[in-house]
Amino acid sequence: MLEAKVQEAWRVLRIQSELVDGTDKLLKLGAAVTVFGGARLDASNRYYREAQLLGKLLGEESIPVITGGGPGIMEGANRGCYATPTPSIGLNIDLPFEQTPNPYQDIALDFRYFVVRKYLFVKHAVGFVIFPGGFGTLDELFEALTLVQTLKVKPFPIILVGRPFWQGLVEWMQDRMVAEGCLSAAELNLFELVGDANEAAQVILKHIRVGEFAPNE
Repeated sequence: MLEAKVQEAWRVLRIQSELVDGTDKLLKLGAAVTVFGGARLDASNRYYREAQLLGKLLGEESIPVITGGGPGIMEGANRGCYATPTPSIGLNIDLPFEQTPNPYQDIALDFRYFVVRKYLFVKHAVGFVIFPGGFGTLDELFEALTLVQTLKVKPFPIILVGRPFWQGLVEWMQDRMVAEGCLSAAELNLFELVGDANEAAQVILKHIRVGEFAPNE
């Protein structure tokens, strides 16, 4: 019993160590855009290519791109930004499958704990762009929506790319969550549904041009 408690205490210190190290390495990053999406969508997939284009468009505007550092959509976004002078960042994590670090990272950080990685996804974000993906992608989407909804972070654009993929979910929110009183209709305005990378980039750029930004606390 005592040994288990000691292990838990050391876990807290390991989390703290990851947090300090990650914060320090991204300290000078400034405003960035975090991109999420499925690890299983390879370079033959159109959403991979859209993510790559988005990374390039943002990089050309000197806006760093942050991803989870893995394959699929993450690789696409990193790859597009990596081809520009702007930093391409990957926040990698140790997982039993799917998480192979992609080679398009100027800054590559490795994490054991999701909690630290999630904090750093948000800290520098002036926008989240969400491409099609699985459970992890949905987790990040709804966490971002909750943080903005509850004013735990300064509001920023949360953009869903790919109308055919996301439309059913949006309609379910309207037909079930709003209709049953679980959400207000206004809360559906916390995110925006777009068709492609160009539209997503324009939303981000418009947001950046009208505001002043500091890291989220």
